[in-house]
Amino acid sequence: MDNTMLKLLQAAQQSQKNAYAPYSSFQVGSAILTDSDHIFTGCNVENVAYPLGQCAEASAISAMINAGSKKIQKILIASPNEEYCPPCGGCRQKIKEFSDQNTQIIMANNQGKTKSVTIAELLPLAFDMPE
Repeated sequence: MDNTMLKLLQAAQQSQKNAYAPYSSFQVGSAILTDSDHIFTGCNVENVAYPLGQCAEASAISAMINAGSKKIQKILIASPNEEYCPPCGGCRQKIKEFSDQNTQIIMANNQGKTKSVTIAELLPLAFDMPE
């Protein structure tokens, strides 16, 4: 694992510790590497009214936007168990909004094993801005 990937994994795992998941007990952390090599993190925040919760990826994207960045180079999602945790459909579209076809989505399990795909592979028929 290269140094950048290790930094993303550690950042996502640290954020994962702050997740608020009293209903599912499924704590997720996420870390974004921008095109300017800044890292932004997020965790999932649940709500008793389930649809009102926020995913880790959306939290990280909000932090990135709030800091003035708008381009995701890589995003890592840290799962709380041995399975990979791919982004939900809504988060796939949110990631796409700030990506190009080569943006990497990296899924890490709780053992630190990773699987990487591009946004084009993850969301081949994404909504996009008309040309």
